[in-house]
Amino acid sequence: MTLGELEKAIAKLSPEDSAAFREWFRAFDEEEWDRQIARNAKEGWLDRCAEEAIADYKAGRMKEL
Repeated sequence: MTLGELEKAIAKLSPEDSAAFREWFRAFDEEEWDRQIARNAKEGWLDRCAEEAIADYKAGRMKEL
């Protein structure tokens, strides 16, 4: 199924099915986000971000919010 076909199918959903789809997609999206964070952590990306932030702080390149 193409994105366009999917968009058309979603547009035809009843209000009840549309609400159920939105809830399903929200949960799906949250799970994908969790999987991405886990991959980033495993690959060391989060460590590199933390190291860069610490280096910026120590070099005085930070400002208070």
